[in-house]
Amino acid sequence: MKDSSRNMKEANQKLPLQGAGGARIIISGGGTGGHIFPAIAIANALKAIDPKTEILFVGALGRMEMEKVPAAGYKIIGLDIRGIQRDSVWKNVMFPVKLVNSVRKALQIIKDFKPDAAVGVGGYASGPLLYAASMKKIPYLIQEQNSYAGITNKWLGKGAKKICVAFDNMEQFFPAGKIIKTGNPIRKDAVNIAGKHMQALELFKLSTFKKTILITGGSLGARTLNNSIMAGLDKLIAADVQVIWQTGKFYYKGIIEKLGEDHHPDIKIREFLTRMDLAYAAADIIISRAGAGTIAELCMVKKPVILVPSPNVAEDHQTKNALALVQEDAAVFVADRDAEAKLVDRALELLEDKHLQKKLSTNIGKMAMPNADEVIAKELLQITVNN
Repeated sequence: MKDSSRNMKEANQKLPLQGAGGARIIISGGGTGGHIFPAIAIANALKAIDPKTEILFVGALGRMEMEKVPAAGYKIIGLDIRGIQRDSVWKNVMFPVKLVNSVRKALQIIKDFKPDAAVGVGGYASGPLLYAASMKKIPYLIQEQNSYAGITNKWLGKGAKKICVAFDNMEQFFPAGKIIKTGNPIRKDAVNIAGKHMQALELFKLSTFKKTILITGGSLGARTLNNSIMAGLDKLIAADVQVIWQTGKFYYKGIIEKLGEDHHPDIKIREFLTRMDLAYAAADIIISRAGAGTIAELCMVKKPVILVPSPNVAEDHQTKNALALVQEDAAVFVADRDAEAKLVDRALELLEDKHLQKKLSTNIGKMAMPNADEVIAKELLQITVNN
């Protein structure tokens, strides 16, 4: 497996200039911020390398990417596709029809756009688009974000030119010769926290004399994290700590109705954090889910982290992501089923354990891979040259 620095050097040596019109690239996938933000980061890196590169996104209708991608300045076409619904057999009756229709539409998109290459970042639209690319002999790259590859990516990996991964030991899922360890692309503005601690405290109206816990469940929120903080709120207040509590849009209204806008001056409740850099900068410790994109950011931030993986994801990949850090003494693990009873106590213990905080910060920082977007972009352009 190549590392990212070696790969970047090779890409710089081999990559010739594209033709007058630039390369034509399709980026497929989305569904959550964890897929969308890396996809946009790759697109931005492609444009930075060659501004003439033409980029088309393919997403799933009704999902976040249909708003986030145009807001970032890129064109997107939606497929009428969704994943298998595990909670109901009846919800999956139309899945085969939607899948076939999505592949047909993807074939038409490829015919019309005439891409030189495609990349799949995960999410519902990624599978049909990459399968259509394979049918049309369009070279493609897979960006596997998690430590445990999903069924679709494992199947598509056989035909991929390259597979960019963020964790070790991915040979169990993909052909070893195609794997490049690049890390996951991140929102660089979100992890740029140097010198921002005082600005962060001012933004959130926090004291310099109290310790701060950041709880983030992503843009949609995490029920378990919210319930756990609600259950332990009195303990947090009694411990005289400050909390930045990002609830997510699904849960914010209900929490505010229960607690009120100003429940306690040290508990800062937010639906969404528009300045993630300042939230990270303010925190002494962070409590989070274990999505691959979030972990990539946390490695850059280098703060002590408690991970509470969501059990409601394919192949339980968040648990595997979290354990990959725990094995390196880079994070504390609390199981979802135990969180309401144990999470707040564990957080308060960590706040008092300076030795463990230092160890966690040092080890998670060693796992950071800051240039993933550029490395992946160069690999993507390289396969257009070699095809």
